[in-house]
Amino acid sequence: MKTAKDIAFTGMYVALLIGSQFILSFVSGIEIVTILFSVFCFKYGLKKGLILAIAFSLIRCFIFGFILDVVILYIVYYPLLCLVFSFLGKALKEKHSFKNLIIVTAVAVVMTIMFTMLSNVITPLIGGYSQKAWQIYFTASLPVMAVQCASVAVTFVVLFYPVQKLLNLIKA
Repeated sequence: MKTAKDIAFTGMYVALLIGSQFILSFVSGIEIVTILFSVFCFKYGLKKGLILAIAFSLIRCFIFGFILDVVILYIVYYPLLCLVFSFLGKALKEKHSFKNLIIVTAVAVVMTIMFTMLSNVITPLIGGYSQKAWQIYFTASLPVMAVQCASVAVTFVVLFYPVQKLLNLIKA
């Protein structure tokens, strides 16, 4: 981050992510944080994306509480998501094509599955779940994960290029 404008822009984007997460937190499995976060990293790269990832993860915890498994999950997952979409941004060079849209959508769905699977490992380990409790937790997460994957697929197909365009307009 070189300028006050970059810092302010990132701070506003963190607020957008947290507000988006809060607004949709009442509907299980529906979220838009992935699309907003991923497009930012796709467009602005690893350095700015990692700053966003850590800021979002920590400020989110200040608002919703420092729950150890959630802190670990967010501090691991969002930098990983940033790394993946920063790489995609360089590899695909922001070219608008149907093929690239399918690629970023498929990657986002896989990353959403990874989020749930990480949660299915981290939460039971931190919570000291028995094997039976872990199986129940894992099984209960699958329908929510399916809805999240569908939500991510739809939001990426519909919003990936418009959010990129919006970031271009805002940043200009």
